[in-house]
Amino acid sequence: MKAISLLSSGIDSLVALRLSIEELEVPLALTFDYGQVSRKREVEYSSKICEILGLDHKVIRISWLKEITRSGLIKGDIPEVKERDLDSKLAKETAKQVWVPNRNGLFINIGACFAEAMGAKYIITGFDAEEAATFPDNSMEFVEAVNNSLSYSTLTKVEVFAPLVKMSKTDIVLAGMKYEAPLEWSWSCYFGGEKPCLKCESCVRRSRAFNNAGIKDPLLERLGI
Repeated sequence: MKAISLLSSGIDSLVALRLSIEELEVPLALTFDYGQVSRKREVEYSSKICEILGLDHKVIRISWLKEITRSGLIKGDIPEVKERDLDSKLAKETAKQVWVPNRNGLFINIGACFAEAMGAKYIITGFDAEEAATFPDNSMEFVEAVNNSLSYSTLTKVEVFAPLVKMSKTDIVLAGMKYEAPLEWSWSCYFGGEKPCLKCESCVRRSRAFNNAGIKDPLLERLGI
């Protein structure tokens, strides 16, 4: 069965892709440039991941999305968080600051266009249980709702495939190590510098996951951090 990947280069989308390759034919990964401050790094790292895994890679540019939102991911005013804040009420507030209107819904529908045209059954996403607590478009309920919609909007009834949807970040790190995902080329930081900031929510969640797993982050090891 054929599938396409929505690949941001973060650990979630990377590990979801790597697990999917075990059971599906995955010829293509899509990476989106919607004006986010990390776009250069996400495109660079996603391209490297696809080179390693032997996939075609296509960058989809959505310039108008940048124009209609004031999300911190685009404007660069991204809050710093502490590990103790990740499971608190504060996490829901910081999530609002980096929310991009209907981003995942848009990405999935673009992915569905490619999937249907290519004869692919699935769109692979990195949705996970930990992020679903603050981002509803990562939840199982969202996957079920969007799959119902796709059953009407695609003749071939394309579906979202979310292999990590019940997993924590720690589980994802362990799965990535088990299946030898190229985690040294995964970029989670909301910023796009030469090195991850280690202070944004995405960096802190990543750091906690590797610490909980008792594993040195291969990206930081490669960068000499």
